[in-house]
Amino acid sequence: MTTEEYDMVTISQDGPIWTLNLGDDENRFTPDWMAAVDVALDELEASKAPAALVTTAEGKFFTNGLDLEWLTQHADQYATYVAQVQGLMARILALPVPTVAAINGHAFGAGAMLAVAHDYRVMREDRGFFCFPEVDIRIPFTPGMNALIMSKLTPSAARDSMTTGRRFSGPDAVATGLVDASTPLDGLAEAAAGYVRELAGRDRTTLGVIKRRMFADAVEALHDAEI
Repeated sequence: MTTEEYDMVTISQDGPIWTLNLGDDENRFTPDWMAAVDVALDELEASKAPAALVTTAEGKFFTNGLDLEWLTQHADQYATYVAQVQGLMARILALPVPTVAAINGHAFGAGAMLAVAHDYRVMREDRGFFCFPEVDIRIPFTPGMNALIMSKLTPSAARDSMTTGRRFSGPDAVATGLVDASTPLDGLAEAAAGYVRELAGRDRTTLGVIKRRMFADAVEALHDAEI
């Protein structure tokens, strides 16, 4: 097993399974944090052997979403910030390897969207919430974020999560169709890897084209970065 560290984010490899660890804090979308995730993904994409990606984190949070405090202090960079956020989501959505989010704790707002951008989602069953709080905090989804969610969820799952601000536990998220499975924390990583391990040898060029075409509208809307 090899590991490279990028400040608060790590990427490690164990055979075909690459694990992207988002950190052990709230893992909010600061520019530096997003840049670290991109560097980690660069390493994965530069590899040639069969690979699949498991994205997870440590502690209480998967990711708590946008860093609104940073954004308030850097209001002049709002458009650039949104473009960076949506660019990361688009990259995960069309990544040319199988992907699964192992949601270890709270996934709120953009953090929940990042999970949705993965091919599969497995959530801890006993603690943590999956939530789109935008309706309650009075921040409408951007067209790109809306397109991402609608491209991955059924209309009823999108309605029940996007318009209510409801906090879903792992079992509730499974029942609603937000995630594929829930499991105890000690089995989370292995359960998530089980979704992608046998898919790791798929041709990257072919898989990348398939994903870009499957989610063409969402990828385009995310790269457009309209607010």
